[in-house]
Amino acid sequence: MMCEQTGQQIDWDKCPVEWVDFPQPVLDAINIYHSLGNRIYSDVGFVGKDYTNFNFLLKQYDISNYLKDFIFEIIMFMETRQVEESQRKLKAEYNKIKKK
Repeated sequence: MMCEQTGQQIDWDKCPVEWVDFPQPVLDAINIYHSLGNRIYSDVGFVGKDYTNFNFLLKQYDISNYLKDFIFEIIMFMETRQVEESQRKLKAEYNKIKKK
């Protein structure tokens, strides 16, 4: 839409990916990740996901045995990034309070 307004050609390499661009196991991993509960503590922040229902969710999404490890790796990658982000935000807030 913006390219039409400016008269430029669409550069498909700069376009963000859409959900349909990902294979189904990646979409299933993202859905399972968001279905898992969060473990958050006030003094520590986000410490990870609650994997109590992990096997149940794998059955619900009909994940085959050979994809379980791949799904788990994606979930662990996303969890690590979220823990790091939580720690960064908590440290920034602590430094903000410490300066006062």
